[in-house]
Amino acid sequence: MKEASKSSENTKAARPREAAHVRWRKRIAWWMLALLVVPLLGSVAVVASRGTDHWSAASQVSTGQAPDPAATEEAVIQVYAARTWGWRGVFAVHSWLVVKEPGASEYTRFEVIGWRQYYGRPVLKISHAAPDGRWFSVRPELLSEVRGDRAAALIPRIKEAVLRYPYAYHYRTWPGPNSNSFVAWIGRQVPELALRLPVTAVGKDYLGEGNMVSVPPGGKGFQVSLGGLLGVMVGAEEGVELNILGAAFGIDPSPPAIKLPGIGRIGWR
Repeated sequence: MKEASKSSENTKAARPREAAHVRWRKRIAWWMLALLVVPLLGSVAVVASRGTDHWSAASQVSTGQAPDPAATEEAVIQVYAARTWGWRGVFAVHSWLVVKEPGASEYTRFEVIGWRQYYGRPVLKISHAAPDGRWFSVRPELLSEVRGDRAAALIPRIKEAVLRYPYAYHYRTWPGPNSNSFVAWIGRQVPELALRLPVTAVGKDYLGEGNMVSVPPGGKGFQVSLGGLLGVMVGAEEGVELNILGAAFGIDPSPPAIKLPGIGRIGWR
């Protein structure tokens, strides 16, 4: 028995011990997998529970979040985001921006819509559609709002930035340029908007061909991104975010929250 025990101990001792850095790499890999898979499974459950209308029958009616232009004299700027239609809603939102100049009787809505390129039309759409309309039956979330004199001063700059958007005829769902790349572009050109795009705004990290360094969509901080596929950002509005293949993880210190792919922000509003 003693000889068998010694033999077993010798065998264990003979096994090569895994290097500490290898063990840490494996642990990090498992944690990253858990942080990616678990939130996405939760997002799948949420999208599946709401059901999906056929796109032709989906609602795009106003949700009442935008001030009535007939009763609102002051200028208004708003940014919205809603889960995309179909299975893409598991991963991402579609975002857009609306403005109303002082005394205007309607809003102007700016957004990028990918299917338009299949018909040879610019993907950048400027319309007077419902500013807060449902996106294929999904109620949008109001991300940002500026009103009054400050909004009136920013609207001309927003319109000028829209006309300079370099991908008005080019759309790519992943990693960009897409609808979220467009809104992020506006945020970088007009940093006073202080946008807070969610981590589910896949495409916001796309900086364009050949561009690797910029400010975040919120306008303050720095961002490094390799084609929207790999990068990191630190921003006053975003906190700290890590982008891996378009899936973003983050920590928001003010107010405290964690940000996970698919699920989005978990914490204080």
